[in-house]
Amino acid sequence: MCGIVGYLGDKNTKKILLDGLKELEYRGYDSAGIAVLQDGDFQSYKAVGKLLNLEEKTKDFITEKFAVGIGHTRWATHGKPTELNAHPHLGESSYVVHNGIIENYAELKKELQDDGVTFLSQTDTEVIVHQFEKNLQLTSSAFEAFEKTISELEGAYAILLVTKGESETIFFAKHGSPMLVGIDTQNDKYFASSDTPLIGHCSDVNYFDDGDYGYVTKEHIVVFDKEKQQKEPQFTKLATNKLSAQKDGYRFFMEKEIYEQSDVIADTLLGRVNDTEILFDELEDEFFNGIEEIKLCACGTSYHAALSASYLFERHSKIKTSVEIASEFRYREPIMHQDTLFVVISQSGETADTLETLKMAKNAGLKTLVICNVDNSSMVRLADASILTRAGVEKGVASTKAFATQVSIFWMLSLYLAQLRETLSREMIQEQITLLRAVPAAVKVDDTTHERIKRLSKRYLHGHGFFFIGRDIFFPLALEGALKLKEISYLHAEGYPSGEMKHGPIALADPELFTIALLPQNLLYEKTKSNVEELSARDSTICAISPITFDKADDFIQTKHHTSYMLEFFEMMVVVQLLSLEISVRLGNDVDMPRNLAKSVTVE
Repeated sequence: MCGIVGYLGDKNTKKILLDGLKELEYRGYDSAGIAVLQDGDFQSYKAVGKLLNLEEKTKDFITEKFAVGIGHTRWATHGKPTELNAHPHLGESSYVVHNGIIENYAELKKELQDDGVTFLSQTDTEVIVHQFEKNLQLTSSAFEAFEKTISELEGAYAILLVTKGESETIFFAKHGSPMLVGIDTQNDKYFASSDTPLIGHCSDVNYFDDGDYGYVTKEHIVVFDKEKQQKEPQFTKLATNKLSAQKDGYRFFMEKEIYEQSDVIADTLLGRVNDTEILFDELEDEFFNGIEEIKLCACGTSYHAALSASYLFERHSKIKTSVEIASEFRYREPIMHQDTLFVVISQSGETADTLETLKMAKNAGLKTLVICNVDNSSMVRLADASILTRAGVEKGVASTKAFATQVSIFWMLSLYLAQLRETLSREMIQEQITLLRAVPAAVKVDDTTHERIKRLSKRYLHGHGFFFIGRDIFFPLALEGALKLKEISYLHAEGYPSGEMKHGPIALADPELFTIALLPQNLLYEKTKSNVEELSARDSTICAISPITFDKADDFIQTKHHTSYMLEFFEMMVVVQLLSLEISVRLGNDVDMPRNLAKSVTVE
């Protein structure tokens, strides 16, 4: 969601900005733009839709000498996806790009309009550049005007601003939205909202803290903290591997990422599972001392992983566990006890609602842990401890391998805690370790199964909706299956506990209602089968996913016979991901970048 890039130097500024925005495409966007200041003049280009449209607009624009430039991919929050609403936004002599939300923009906008300022867009961002130019008239320098402007903003932001009066300077500010700056061997400066655009350009980067602001020039990087005290940037080495994953022959990144799950789960287990115990070097030996409850907090797919974890913690670790939707938890005035471990889950580590709940827990004095895929993300830097999922880059907006690795982490963590609390015998721990090691094989995509799902998918393109149903830990998997289908096919789908059918939803049952039934052999099979039969008796179209043939199913996707329901869980996870993928492909949708969605949700 909303990517930022910036560059100051002598290289091909246009190419650096466009290439950087390309690396941020996976975050989701509906428009893009760049502004370049060279020889005292601005050139700005914006386009709605894909970056190809922006590239076409800029094809005759040449930048082969010193310039400063900023770029942005926008996901609409205030105002529709139009060129006028796309960033960068223009004042009289300045441009700005911004991630986040300015909460007091309406009152600032009214004051500016009363002063005669004309607004071109519907966005909250445009107030920043006009407020800056207003302050430029009241202060003695552009930096003072920028500093004053930042102090007047409320909300979350990562900001880059360039102005003609300081034609060799980029001003920046970070509060609540991620941003970093990098340098290369020629001391050129590169900005971005994540690592990816800087890889291949920079050797060293500085991650800004909340409240940091300042400016860069040819010679200097000047940083001030939230107390307005100058501070030295803290540079760290940037990874050298290029994270812009290629499709490697797959039709879509999502398809590639489903197939990658075997490898990334193996990476997730690496060094954490030995012959006799689970190890987490990331956690201090006494980390769980005094903890009597676990509270898990997340959004979307990560919330479903958290729901799955609640079954595992209570079953294996015998510890009270609750699960919260981050966007609700923030405003519920929750009661938090200091014997509670507060765990947040996020693929990006930047999810705004989840990040705010983490701050709440920290302020309440709770011990905190983040399960995340991105090192140096905001959550990782804030929490007391972090466990990285090692899922690698996930470019498909609909999450697959992030979910798989999150659940894998939670399974291991439930056993780790069971070791500490002695709630499982050594023999049972050993048995679980054997099962964990079998997960990479369980999620390997079987070509025959994939081909069957491709053929089946043509029967599920029309109708008035889908029920995904399952019991126990397969209920969160049903929720996740329904979410995947909604995200990329735009068909209505709901996940339910199987036992809830007769409490209202079964009223919808008819031949145009498709039921995707998760029927594991090793967990409540007969109970779930009975619920599916109730739907079948009312003419719902049934697609059963199970190792056991089900005679009342209209369609049947057979999974392998496993010795544990957890291995069934992971194999069925792959099946529902592939089913969603193939239905979406048949409908002609953009599987990797579904409409209205963003990969990293950095606004609430």
